[in-house]
Amino acid sequence: MTGAELKKLREHLGEAIGQPLSVADMAKLCGLPAADGADTIRRWEVTGPTGPVAELLRILAMASDHYPILDMFNVFDRHDVPVKDRPARRQAFREQMRRDVRRRIG
Repeated sequence: MTGAELKKLREHLGEAIGQPLSVADMAKLCGLPAADGADTIRRWEVTGPTGPVAELLRILAMASDHYPILDMFNVFDRHDVPVKDRPARRQAFREQMRRDVRRRIG
């Protein structure tokens, strides 16, 4: 994930939950300490995050319709899920992810 992609993700997640996300909110989402977490996010918005944080952000990105549901979370396109039920289940999954984002930022 690049810095520009992180900035766009912050915008998209804010759109998904219905409120803009600050860099401090993104720091909370990443589990960074309150003291310097916002500064770390600002740095990452230039250089891009790496490692476990980048993976966490890929997962949280699924809260937004702008990002695909990752294959390891896609239990909707299986043979035992009726095709007509799949869109509603995908939407319910995204809503669950949005609730998780809201919970994480308090």
